[in-house]
Amino acid sequence: MPSLGAHPGRVTSAPPEARLLVVEDEPNIRELLATSLRFAGFEVLTAADGATAVDLASREDPDLVVLDVMLPDFDGFSVTQKLRDHGRVMPIVFVTARDSVDDKVKGLTVGGDDYVTKPFSLEEVIARIRAVLRRTRGDVTDDAILRFHDLELNEDSHEVRRGKRVIDVSPTEFKLLRYLLLNPNRVLSKTQILDHVWDYDFRGEAGIVESYISYLRRKIDIDSPPLIHTRRGVGYVLRLPPETT
Repeated sequence: MPSLGAHPGRVTSAPPEARLLVVEDEPNIRELLATSLRFAGFEVLTAADGATAVDLASREDPDLVVLDVMLPDFDGFSVTQKLRDHGRVMPIVFVTARDSVDDKVKGLTVGGDDYVTKPFSLEEVIARIRAVLRRTRGDVTDDAILRFHDLELNEDSHEVRRGKRVIDVSPTEFKLLRYLLLNPNRVLSKTQILDHVWDYDFRGEAGIVESYISYLRRKIDIDSPPLIHTRRGVGYVLRLPPETT
């Protein structure tokens, strides 16, 4: 049965940020996505197959659909096409293990608005959903931009700037920098960074964090003052050096 409700640990009188439909046949992933999205402030319906997804989307008119491509009855591309044929134009974010260029092109061609590959970071999925909602709602505020000192990260355009300089970063570097920008002046441990930046089922070593922090420093901190600092034995922090604060 599809479910609709709020995360039991979240107490809020504010209206939900948006109503989402999560379509995923794997129960653990479906529940993980639904719970995380509810906790982030969304109202969430769920479906485990394409037929239920089309029915729910037609009856409940969600603001956005989070859609797995590989479903037990028909694939997510067909779900999208059926929704479009029924006149439903709500935005769609594909979440799938199929990461070939052809699949991504097909997903966007049939009417998808974004494409996230598994395994994924939950924070990335939430950020992508919010970015798509901003674009489709015509939100022209700069809520998509995270700033610290002269460093900026644009979640919609995936552009990073320091001052007037545009910085080319990889997807993983982008996620790591975003996490640092969301937590300025807070020391983040390697474990916290692994949990929030790398994929939820990632089993890598903490040494990968050191490597990516080093990559970012070479791109971000060639300008002064340096912004990414190490607290030896604790973790990493985005802050200004003491002499500049």
